[in-house]
Amino acid sequence: MMAKKAIVMNAPAFEDAEDIDYLITNVEGEKVTEEWIVETYSERNWVEVFYREAKGWLGLSEYQVREKKSLERHFILVFCVYTFILWHKLTGGLRRRWANKPLDTFPEALEAFRTAISYRFVEWLNENRHVFAAYKASCGFVWA
Repeated sequence: MMAKKAIVMNAPAFEDAEDIDYLITNVEGEKVTEEWIVETYSERNWVEVFYREAKGWLGLSEYQVREKKSLERHFILVFCVYTFILWHKLTGGLRRRWANKPLDTFPEALEAFRTAISYRFVEWLNENRHVFAAYKASCGFVWA
């Protein structure tokens, strides 16, 4: 049985509403109280924040594959990177080592993450030039 509830936002009555938002759920009717609806609906914003950040900063919508398995892999990688960066942002891991300012936004945390990756890559490259040169040679390029 599907329980359907509607929330009218910013208006005292349905007739006065200019913007109507609906929440449709398959949760059992007894659990769907007014308080549950408000709490559940308020969590919706975080989904949109994730989508905007993953799409704008991590290339969620910039895939160049056609097969379902390849799409799934792309989405999983984006979700993992997003989770990794957000976890470091929330625990202060990026700030402790890679920033001397608060990382209040996702783009700031992403920039600290890129700084860390760049530093690690340059450090690895300095110690492993021969490995990188051999890889480039196998691709038909010269690393001199």
